Amino acid sequence: MKVKNGNRRKSNLWAPFASKLEWDIVRWAKMRGPTSTAFTELLQIEGVLERLELSFKTAAEMNELVDGNLPERPGFHCEEIKIDGETYEVYFRDVMECVRSLYSNPEFVQHMAYAPEQHFADEGMKNRMYGEMYTGDWWWQVQAVLEKDKPGATIIPLIFSTDKTQLTVFRNRSAYPVYLTLGNISKDVRKKPSKQAQLLVGYLPTARLEHITTMETRRRALANLFHACMRRILEPIRKAGEDGVKMEGGDGVIRRCHPIFAVFVGDYPEQALVACVKYGVCPKCVVTHEDLGHSEAAPLRNLFDIVDALGQFDRGPADYVEACQAAGIKPVVHPFWEDLPYTNVFTSITPDILHQMYQGMMKHLISWVTDAFGAEEIDARCRRMPPNHNLRLFSSGISHLSRVSGQEHKDICRILMGLVVDLPLPDGINPIRLVRAVRALLDFLYLAQYPSHSSDTLGYLDDALRRFHANKSIFELVGVRDNFNLPKLHALLHYSPSIRLFGTTDNYNTEASERLHIDYAKDAYRSTNHKDAYPQMTKWLERKEKVLAHEKFVAWRIEQAKQTPLGQSQPRIHIARHPIVKSAKFSVLQDQYGAVDFEPALYNLIMQIRNPHLTTRQLSRQPIEEKTLPFRSVAVFHNIKFWNRDPQEREQAPDTRDAAHVRPAYEDSRGRLVPGRFDTVLVDMGDGGDSGVEGYRVAQVRVVFSLPIRARRSVFPEDEDAPRHMAYVEWFTPFQDAAEDNHEMYRLTRMLKDGRRVGSIIPVGNIRRSVHLFPRFGPVAPREWSSSNVLDLCDVFYVNCFLDRHTYITVY
Repeated sequence: MKVKNGNRRKSNLWAPFASKLEWDIVRWAKMRGPTSTAFTELLQIEGVLERLELSFKTAAEMNELVDGNLPERPGFHCEEIKIDGETYEVYFRDVMECVRSLYSNPEFVQHMAYAPEQHFADEGMKNRMYGEMYTGDWWWQVQAVLEKDKPGATIIPLIFSTDKTQLTVFRNRSAYPVYLTLGNISKDVRKKPSKQAQLLVGYLPTARLEHITTMETRRRALANLFHACMRRILEPIRKAGEDGVKMEGGDGVIRRCHPIFAVFVGDYPEQALVACVKYGVCPKCVVTHEDLGHSEAAPLRNLFDIVDALGQFDRGPADYVEACQAAGIKPVVHPFWEDLPYTNVFTSITPDILHQMYQGMMKHLISWVTDAFGAEEIDARCRRMPPNHNLRLFSSGISHLSRVSGQEHKDICRILMGLVVDLPLPDGINPIRLVRAVRALLDFLYLAQYPSHSSDTLGYLDDALRRFHANKSIFELVGVRDNFNLPKLHALLHYSPSIRLFGTTDNYNTEASERLHIDYAKDAYRSTNHKDAYPQMTKWLERKEKVLAHEKFVAWRIEQAKQTPLGQSQPRIHIARHPIVKSAKFSVLQDQYGAVDFEPALYNLIMQIRNPHLTTRQLSRQPIEEKTLPFRSVAVFHNIKFWNRDPQEREQAPDTRDAAHVRPAYEDSRGRLVPGRFDTVLVDMGDGGDSGVEGYRVAQVRVVFSLPIRARRSVFPEDEDAPRHMAYVEWFTPFQDAAEDNHEMYRLTRMLKDGRRVGSIIPVGNIRRSVHLFPRFGPVAPREWSSSNVLDLCDVFYVNCFLDRHTYITVY
């Protein structure tokens, strides 16, 4: 029996597509990127269309279905910009349409802010909290100015980012995307590409202007081209920001909104280009190049003086150049921010963790440390670091790495402190100041990335930078630096003020725009025939955005039909449903896993669970013949996964993924021996908190297991709360009352009794997360040590607090 079209559409959860299969095929075709020719050839294979029962026969018909039936997205158009008599094409969207699209998206309703707020960590309201953009001072300041003349205004802080990126490896094709997002949207949503909270506004020209032979003239022309294109793109927000425009939000409320250029996100070359300053100076303040290495901040550039200088353009080229030089900027013709309402571009330039820290100061620090101590010993220590799920093992060292990426610098930073502890400097120079300098800069790096700050933690941030400046002269003493006039070092002085203005640094992290290059530039270019690429790229992006939006709508339809909640809580610990070894005898656990006291330890745990009123001493007095178990094997697992809740993150933020690996040695498919791996973990002894080491112990896991069903029923006949998964662990000494001086890490040793390692069995639920230990190598790392045996051969360790942010907050 046939169904009328109206009823069919109403009952079809995947409409306007005929079926779930058709929708899945369209989504795959638009998201995975097969060429139109290849997709059409697939459909033309005999029998494919008949079996799939699609309503289209070619890629062109599929595109018509997407274009004509899915909701419209802001469209691209092309305009010509003339600079020095040359014409250049710029592809862009109406920026106000983009703002409306983001502001009115119902998916963001639960994650939107419409007014500034102030949060405090204490009842006396002295310890101010900073996180989302609406908690910063900038929103309050602009809101106060608007309320004087235009009461009832709703500010829409616009966050723009630009960055040129390579599209090809060999033919040197590049793209220059401009991205937009709104400060009203929660930062947890903005940083997820799948949420589409960042939109591509346009592609700027990538011309090199090689017809201009003079380098200085060419640079000036390139700057004028950039600002002319950005000025055209941002033209609609000038009047809208000043007078306001009525907008309906995703919640259905109509407000008078003022879209205002608030934040610019970019690396140092982009910052200098936007601020119209020369390379080698700060784009925000008036510090001279010779003073970049000082620890004192300079005043911000005076916007009013600079605007006055820009107003001299009509007086002639010579006067204009002189006025701009006196104001400390390049003579750019009408920078795009010149007359934007309520905008101070020198305030809007924000910290850049990726390029200023990881690719900047940490890159320098790693180089200085390697030069100071010698590459051979640094590489030797890298090769002997114990493994960890969140750690990269540099099996060949770090001194020979070339074209080091930001991720590789992150991985090096995790182990950098362990490379310098107890390592002597040449010529008998005391290394204490160098260790303090490394610790201070690592502290600054991790503190700067906190997703939530208070007045107190910002004080810690400032103190870390002060400690680095107090100890940095050691690098001059050992001869690896002769000055510290680095713009990226000076930029660290602006982190704390920027956090107070715009919230924490994850509001304006360049890593987000770097990730967007894949979706909006590289994948878009691969979808074209590489001839006249931009029209094809923009059309491809519009269709992809439509498909992504429809995908979310389909998911909502399905959830409404099921009437089930959208999300489910994630368990903190996960172990595989099926064991790796179904039945491992106790002798195997002792010989292959190193669980030497497995049976008595298991007996003690069972007795503790069955007799919680007995003390440890009373349990030890049980007769030996009674300490036998009615089974001789257990099921063994080789992995524990953790999802750790960051105490600084909000409830809806994703947890930090972690894992502990526990497996014996084995042979791979080529017959090579793979060493065993038994990770160290942080164990909650019953009163551990969200931060600090009180209530925690470190242990090395030797076996993760569960009891056979019959055995479990026999030893726990009525106790349903008995742990299902358990772990045999070997203990390290308890944490000291305070970390050691200088490097500020906790020192641990193996816990021994009569020369034998102390082991016990604990519920897996007591394990908080994995933990990484730095071996104390001494002056020279023993060459018989390796990554796989260092935990067994080394006697003294330091707890690595730089494994990730969750560890830093927990054990620092």
